[in-house]
Amino acid sequence: MADPTGRPDHAFPEAQREGLYRAIFERRDVRAQFRPDPIPPAVLARLLEAAHHAPSVGFMQPWDFLLIDDREVRERVHAIFERENAKAAEAHTGERGALYRRLKLEGILESPLNLCITCDRSRGGEHVLGRQSIVDMDLFSTCLAVQNLWLAARAEGIGVGWVSILDQDELIEVLGLPETVYPLAYLCLGYVDAFLDRPELARAGWRQRLPLSERVHGSGWGEAADSPELFEALAAREGER
Repeated sequence: MADPTGRPDHAFPEAQREGLYRAIFERRDVRAQFRPDPIPPAVLARLLEAAHHAPSVGFMQPWDFLLIDDREVRERVHAIFERENAKAAEAHTGERGALYRRLKLEGILESPLNLCITCDRSRGGEHVLGRQSIVDMDLFSTCLAVQNLWLAARAEGIGVGWVSILDQDELIEVLGLPETVYPLAYLCLGYVDAFLDRPELARAGWRQRLPLSERVHGSGWGEAADSPELFEALAAREGER
């Protein structure tokens, strides 16, 4: 199919486009709705393949995947979370502190599978194409692998929760990671009873999604973008949601 200008139309068919956007908009950080059903190997293979096809600077592909189903290892990780979460709770007082303590912030023991996506900071050698100026491009690339897996998981009906309240040095020790390998994302995976209609923190009243129309600038910070049609389109889409 070609567009009216005669150029090739590389867009996906409408149903496939809608499926992609649905995965983006319905993706959730899952903490409490996990079912015990294991993820079939063929499905897990698809998720890992999606992650492995993320873009990476210099095609360095710095990621590795630790499939953590050992109960003892998960209990040790959960103990790290408990200590760090207790420290984090001290930063919030009053009603905010009470709300924080009510939040469910991990599913380490409840989910059927824990997955740690790591970043090997030595992969590709000393001089990686495109990394000379911004050394952390390996970390950013690995984040894209996390996002690929997360969206693929939503399309498969699998929930994912990112546990960020962990001491990284302790986690490195528990997982036996080499010196050059950083544990970028500790994830909980599993089928869920339901995907919430809104992000859990928004539902709980912790924080709401910021208006996109207020986050768009022109050529310089704080400059208005010269596109009334764009802001009309943004306002219309925000109104739909």
